[in-house]
Amino acid sequence: MTDSATGNVFIVAAPSGGGKTSLVNKLVTSLSDIEVSISHTTRPARPGERDGANYFFVSEQKFMAMVSENAFVEHARVFNHYYGTSLAQINARLAAGIDVILDIDWQGAQQIRRLFPNAVSIFIIPPSLTVLKQRLQDRKQDDEEIIAARMLRAQDELSHYVEFDYLIINDQFEKAAAQLQSVIVANRLLASRQVTKNGKLLSLLLA
Repeated sequence: MTDSATGNVFIVAAPSGGGKTSLVNKLVTSLSDIEVSISHTTRPARPGERDGANYFFVSEQKFMAMVSENAFVEHARVFNHYYGTSLAQINARLAAGIDVILDIDWQGAQQIRRLFPNAVSIFIIPPSLTVLKQRLQDRKQDDEEIIAARMLRAQDELSHYVEFDYLIINDQFEKAAAQLQSVIVANRLLASRQVTKNGKLLSLLLA
């Protein structure tokens, strides 16, 4: 017996290679009623990526047209490609009571917080810069020049951890995954959200 309740927005950010995408994928297979917001991007698809599943792959012309139509809640240029998060898909899921998790960078997080002030933000950090570089190399998606650029950018990105509500060190994957899940579950159990979701039950108990 529950009342209708809207979903909440969760932001997960990390430097490139920090492991946030793997952690988010693990999260959405472990919990119900939570989905990943799919971003639009102008970059080419990587091996194994599918349009509409990993990203919506669009031309730069199409992307800029969407910007002019205010279709994005946040967008940014990263390594010569554009990324953006559609407002329509977020609102539809929230209205259906589904939590939405955004796998974005710290710049996007700043924009999201302005539109969704109740959003919960989580920052993922590696145990060391050496481990971060090794993870980027192990992905075999970028050449050494791109990896060097990502490492330079990573240190700037890491300085923004203070802007987030939670900080998770991704040293052991299963441990970090459990910590991420605990943040989501704890938010769902906040008294203010439980009153909205289970108002009828509470009324009956107090009658």
